[in-house]
Amino acid sequence: MLSDASAFRQMTDAGLLEAAAGRNHAAFGEIVSRYHQPVYRLVWRMTAGAADAEDIAQEAFVKLWQNPAQVREAGALKGWLMRVASNAVIDRSRRPRHGDLDAAPEIHDPQARPDAPLDRSEAAKLIDGRIAALPDRQRLALSLVYFEGLSNIDAAQVMDVSIEAIESLLARARRSLKESLSAEWRELLGGLTETGR
Repeated sequence: MLSDASAFRQMTDAGLLEAAAGRNHAAFGEIVSRYHQPVYRLVWRMTAGAADAEDIAQEAFVKLWQNPAQVREAGALKGWLMRVASNAVIDRSRRPRHGDLDAAPEIHDPQARPDAPLDRSEAAKLIDGRIAALPDRQRLALSLVYFEGLSNIDAAQVMDVSIEAIESLLARARRSLKESLSAEWRELLGGLTETGR
């Protein structure tokens, strides 16, 4: 069996899955190395940067380690990991939450002016918050296509839906975002162009 880490970097996903099924830690480590970032980004986007995003992303890899044979087609490994991670996000969002964050007092910056344009980080937070408020499936479709760069076909495979369903989810997500951001579009645009100079 291969022991050189560089040899694992050159292996296909099929070879890595086979080696991982034989409990080869180095092969599994290469799978994590290849796919951790896109899985984490997807979870982070779906949870609006929640503190437990890393834990949720790791759940997908733990599930793979426990039974690599769950992945029926090695070419779909990345999609399988993303589907498992997105399902974990959806499952966690359905659990009852402890504490009511809406009841917590808001802290206002006394230096902030209501008519000042947003800076780039404020604009990004506002947009991320609006994306996080979308229904789970719309948020997942948007994250897969626009932030992870998957084609509609690949996103449909990850979500196990038809291409028409992906297109419908994306259209509804874009429409919802447009409506929810319509009041702030001038501030968003001003904040993005001010810092982009």
